[in-house]
Amino acid sequence: MKRTKIAALLSADGPREQIIVKGWVRTRRDAKDFSFLEINDGSCLANIQAVVDSDAKGYEHIKDMGTGASVAVTGALIASPGKGQAWEIKASEVELIGGADQDTFPLQKKRHSDEFLRAIAHLRPRTNKFGAAFRIRSELALSVHRFFQDRGFFYLQSPIITGSDCEGAGEMFRVTTMHPGQPLGPEGAKADFFGKEANLTVSGQLSAEPFALALGDVYTFGPTFRAEPSDTARHAAEFWMVEPEMAFADLADNMDLAEDLLKHCIRDVMERRAGDLELFAKWVDTSLMGTLEKLVADPFERIPYAEAVEILRKAPKSFEYEAAFGKDIQTEHERYLAEEHFKKPVIVYDYPKDIKAFYMRQNEDGRTVAAMDVLVPRIGEIVGGSAREERLDRLEARIAEMNLNMECYDWYLDTRRFGTAPHAGFGLGFERLVMLATGVTNIRDVIAFPRTYKHLEF
Repeated sequence: MKRTKIAALLSADGPREQIIVKGWVRTRRDAKDFSFLEINDGSCLANIQAVVDSDAKGYEHIKDMGTGASVAVTGALIASPGKGQAWEIKASEVELIGGADQDTFPLQKKRHSDEFLRAIAHLRPRTNKFGAAFRIRSELALSVHRFFQDRGFFYLQSPIITGSDCEGAGEMFRVTTMHPGQPLGPEGAKADFFGKEANLTVSGQLSAEPFALALGDVYTFGPTFRAEPSDTARHAAEFWMVEPEMAFADLADNMDLAEDLLKHCIRDVMERRAGDLELFAKWVDTSLMGTLEKLVADPFERIPYAEAVEILRKAPKSFEYEAAFGKDIQTEHERYLAEEHFKKPVIVYDYPKDIKAFYMRQNEDGRTVAAMDVLVPRIGEIVGGSAREERLDRLEARIAEMNLNMECYDWYLDTRRFGTAPHAGFGLGFERLVMLATGVTNIRDVIAFPRTYKHLEF
């Protein structure tokens, strides 16, 4: 007999004569002639209770079925007389699959700190909070794909190893087969695997652009890497990015797509993972549901960068970093705009070109580019994108101005030499989307095994 998942049993429309459930014991309570097992199998937040009488087959092993042990329970699904549960299992047989020593199993208490659980990331999915977080993450990933597939976008698997630096920042992880002691400079790179310097990608964008200029609308969704020595709650060395690219699109199209994507994903998770969201609304952020409902219901605010700077300069509060035209908007500024001034998501656009990447389309004023960032409460920037510079002469001049290696981007310039077209795209930090949906404030708690500055385990 195949096992039935607990999520399916809890939504059953009637009793069943014989079922088998396999999962992990959350708690066990013993009486004189019977025991109660609370079992969770990961399919949902809720447990199911099994009532095991002393005459049930395998009952002699019940004392070994402590918290964390994996078990199989066979029996009948019956209406539960207890409060808070519609169904329970009247067990005819219990089997211990894998024991968990009660003296050493670390998840005995009801609640543990996030710091403690990060140290045992291989076990933390067994907790209610992290089980719920990763079910939500899974739902959001599916929602991303549904959104783009329903709109005719093609899914592109962009390379992880690259010979180009998308941002021009140089904060990349080197990929090499060279042994310690061998030279890693330009001459040494010729003897390396690829015959040139190779790195882990910081973005799928440069791969997506040529495909958008062939297939129309594409998106990448995969891991990206930044070698920034930032040890903050929002940064990780390895993270996932959602990066659509659209041909024959401008900045307004880009802003519309980003807003629609965020609303679609949040709406999906509210509808499909309501039970898991309820945990975060109760224990992590009591304002979560109000924030998400407002995000879905109201149009995002849209303001030029210059206006955002003026709002910040006139704000009735002090900031650690001064807001001024020509300076990047810091996290504290982003959160003030989204949380306090507008009290909803904000799209800031038309940034100074000197603080943005070489590929962003230059506006006619000569000092700004058609870039945009989406800012959301509690997190700040969640999306960054732009219209791309499709004019060959402007793009070449910008690459030279930023002292980038023109030869490295010759292939990229070909897309402007042959059939260039206006196009636009953005990058959505997927972990930040999970943080937005759950109210979790540390990126380490929405990645299965976080890779952060000075931290690499598992």
